[in-house]
Amino acid sequence: MGIFTNVLKTALLLGALMGLCLGLGYAFGGERGLIIGFLLGGGMSAVSYFFSDKIALASVGAQAVTREQAPELYSMVETLAQRAGIPTPRLYVAPAQAPNAFATGRNPKNGVVCVTAGLMSMMDSQELQGVLAHELSHIKHRDILIATIAAVIAGAISMMAHMAMWFGGGYGRRDRSSSPLDLVALIAMMLFAPLAAGLIQMAISRSREYAADARGAQLAGGPEGLISALKKLETANRQIPMNVTPSQSHMFIVKPLPARAVGEGVSSLFRTHPPTEQRIAKLIQLMGRPNPYAG
Repeated sequence: MGIFTNVLKTALLLGALMGLCLGLGYAFGGERGLIIGFLLGGGMSAVSYFFSDKIALASVGAQAVTREQAPELYSMVETLAQRAGIPTPRLYVAPAQAPNAFATGRNPKNGVVCVTAGLMSMMDSQELQGVLAHELSHIKHRDILIATIAAVIAGAISMMAHMAMWFGGGYGRRDRSSSPLDLVALIAMMLFAPLAAGLIQMAISRSREYAADARGAQLAGGPEGLISALKKLETANRQIPMNVTPSQSHMFIVKPLPARAVGEGVSSLFRTHPPTEQRIAKLIQLMGRPNPYAG
């Protein structure tokens, strides 16, 4: 049921992208804009489905590594993949010093795990295994396609908002002159496009991280390694910034951007990850211990 739900969500995301392109094309270009929107939406949907993994890897400068280059990493991933019943994913390493990791690919047969150089240097074997198990859980349950497509869509929405700033106001429309409604539509696009991008990320990211933590702990034979890794990851990513866009941050095991205080109320809705202390608390409960953050 979970895999079917993820496939359905993927289709809905791609459909939403197409609908957005069609709507914007018609709003700013009439019938001619509708055709352009259809071509743009179709092209972006195809790129999102077939090339989102390559875009994600290129954005962090990741390079493929061989078994000879990273024997311990390969051995861990092979063992975990066998336990999960999936093909061994390809392995990439990004040069960033901030410790982090993400998984990508269209399906388990095309799965990829990317870790940063900082993760390799900061984690011991048990912690590294916990992180890898978390990422392989995303691959097994097809969370990865949704995450990478959402990153492309969120980036596309932001790009369209910037395009609207330059081409709004009735530019390119021959059937009528510009009017105050054009300005209203332009302002709405500028305001709601970032909101839509944030909601896409929020909708797919928060609950799936809890699930991947629990499944990853099972794959690794216990939650101890992942608990220790999350503590290190939270601390290090507050100190070492990683140069990724906000539209990509939901792909990683922890948010890779410089940490900012997230207040109560509306601002807390836009977290792309659950609070790390809550993730740790749920993992501790798997060990049969009281929740240290309760109350």
